[in-house]
Amino acid sequence: MTTPPTLLAILIAIVAFLYSSVGFGGATGYLAVMSQFDIEPNLMATTALLLNVVVAGISFISYARAGHLEKRLIFLLPLASIPASFLGGYFKLHEDLYFSILYIILTYVTVRMLFVGKESLNEGRVIQSPPIWQVLLSGAAIGLLSGMIGIGGGIILSPLIIMLHWGTPKQAASTAAGFIFLNSLSGLFGRAFGGNLLFGQLGAWLLPIGVVGALAGSYFGSRQFSSLWGRRVLGVVLLVAVIKFWVGYF
Repeated sequence: MTTPPTLLAILIAIVAFLYSSVGFGGATGYLAVMSQFDIEPNLMATTALLLNVVVAGISFISYARAGHLEKRLIFLLPLASIPASFLGGYFKLHEDLYFSILYIILTYVTVRMLFVGKESLNEGRVIQSPPIWQVLLSGAAIGLLSGMIGIGGGIILSPLIIMLHWGTPKQAASTAAGFIFLNSLSGLFGRAFGGNLLFGQLGAWLLPIGVVGALAGSYFGSRQFSSLWGRRVLGVVLLVAVIKFWVGYF
C-alpha cells in the first residue's frame, strides 16, 4: 500500500481529534477503523501504538500545560504498567482471538462512552488518595491487556480514575494521556522483541495525519470542550464499527 485510502485517512484524523480532546491516544478507534479495511492484525496493532505515542504525547503536554496534571498517579501507574505492557506485546495472538478480545473491549468502551452520566463527571467530587497497591495492580492489569491487543489502556484507566474518585475528569484525561504514551512505547518494544512489530508505509502516512488531529483535539479538549460531549461523540463513532463486527460475527 503506497498511500492509505482517502476514507481511512479522514477517519484516522477524526479519531485522533476526538480521542485527544478527552486525553486518549485513540488506539481503540484506530483499530476499529482499520479493522474495516482488511489490514493484517500485527500491522494494525503496530500502527495503532505508533499513533498512540504521538497523539497521547501531544494530549499529555496540552493537559499538563493547562494545569490538570496529577503527579502521584502518573508516577505510580507506569511502574507496573510498563513491564506488563512489554510482556503483553511479546505474546503473539491468533487472529480470531485477537479480534474477539479487541471487540469485547470496544463494546465495553462504546457502552461507557454513550451511557456515562453527568454525575460521574462532576468536577466537584471529593478526590481520594488510593492505596499504592491498588494503583500498581490496576496499572499492571491494564498494561498487560494493552500490550496484547495494541492499545495504550487509557480508555480503560480514565473511567476507573473517575469512578474510584482518584481524580477529576481533567486529571483523569491528563493521567490517561501520559499512561498511554509510556504503555504504547513499552508495547512497541515488546512487539519488537517478540517478532510482532510490523511497520510499513501505512504507518508513515497515517502518523502526520494523527499529529494534525491530535494538535487540534487536545487544544480544544483541554480548554474548550466538555468531557461529556467528547465521550458521546466517541461512543457514536465506535458504535458503528462494533455493530458491524458483531453482526458479521454471528
